[in-house]
Amino acid sequence: MLFSLKKYIPVLAFFLSTFGGYSQLNNFSLIPKKDTTNNIYKEMLNDNSDDLMENHPAEDIYNDIWTSDHVNPYKIPIDSLPDSVRIDVSNFFVPVRGAVTSVFGPRRYRFHYGTDLRLKVGDSVVCAFSGKIRIINYEGRGYGNYIVVRHDNGLETVYAHLSAVLVALNQNVKGGELIAFGGNTGHSTGPHLHFETRYIGNAINPEHIINFNTGLVLAKTYLLTKKNSFYYQHEVHKYASAVRYYKVKKGDTLKKVAARNGMSLKSLCKLNGLKTKAKLKKGQRIRIR
Repeated sequence: MLFSLKKYIPVLAFFLSTFGGYSQLNNFSLIPKKDTTNNIYKEMLNDNSDDLMENHPAEDIYNDIWTSDHVNPYKIPIDSLPDSVRIDVSNFFVPVRGAVTSVFGPRRYRFHYGTDLRLKVGDSVVCAFSGKIRIINYEGRGYGNYIVVRHDNGLETVYAHLSAVLVALNQNVKGGELIAFGGNTGHSTGPHLHFETRYIGNAINPEHIINFNTGLVLAKTYLLTKKNSFYYQHEVHKYASAVRYYKVKKGDTLKKVAARNGMSLKSLCKLNGLKTKAKLKKGQRIRIR
């Protein structure tokens, strides 16, 4: 005798969700949920017992997304973030006690995602909050020697242009702990610390959290909101669209490319992080704006 299993699906779904690690989805689907940051936020947003105005520890926010490949491997659009989150920044230590030499915001044809602090090569750089070292890397045309730390409060911080790194990958560090010496490595015009604060990969203006004149946070809790924390997004798109590249042809030199595009050799080299005597390859893309 033929019969339908339809009425038994809810019971089976309950059993599997309890003992088999499956999630019961709409229409009694027994497909396991993919563990991504987007899904984590959807669960947070749909959980009526969860107040998004409270702090969420880093393990809840990032779950098992841990990689040393990129500063922002998450690729979570601003619209996917909760409208507001309170972040505990009370246990802050200023990385270096130096004057601000460059602020967060647009530069000529690019966007500066951090705050630059003056220092001397070899000056101590300490960790802003307790956390774990996620990245130690070198980027010749950008950060130079740099460190990324994921913190217990959900933020991640970036420390760039270092002369020496004193910690190891995946090492747990405390706020105020010495992690590096300041330097002038990478794409840098002089000794300084490039310091960033990020939330799930998205940059936040450090001066919205920290008063670098006093070395103290503005408040013990930082209220992250889409409107106030990520106000700069329209500017980023504008500057990104202004970037222009030139495709190198046979016989091209840096001097020829500069002249053809109305630039000085020095400015072209600076824009691309190249030496004036660098050789070009056919098909190579050179930034001209």
